[in-house]
Amino acid sequence: MTQSTGRAGSCFDNAVSEAFNSVLKVEYVHRHTFTTRTEARIRIATWITDLYTIRRLHSVCGFKSPIDYERQYRATLAAGPVA
Repeated sequence: MTQSTGRAGSCFDNAVSEAFNSVLKVEYVHRHTFTTRTEARIRIATWITDLYTIRRLHSVCGFKSPIDYERQYRATLAAGPVA
């Protein structure tokens, strides 16, 4: 674990999670109706693992999916230092 980067209530600690929660609500939750909490949990988890991390393009990743971005990063590390 690492210590928090800011004071209690600092917006910098919550920025990433707040952005994710906003995307989740706007792109998925508010567009669907769930009959039970269990159904909501399963469908939201599926959306996160299937669409958000595999297929959805993220601007911070150079408009690549997080999976593709990580694969490219690891390939760069495996290639070794550039002379």
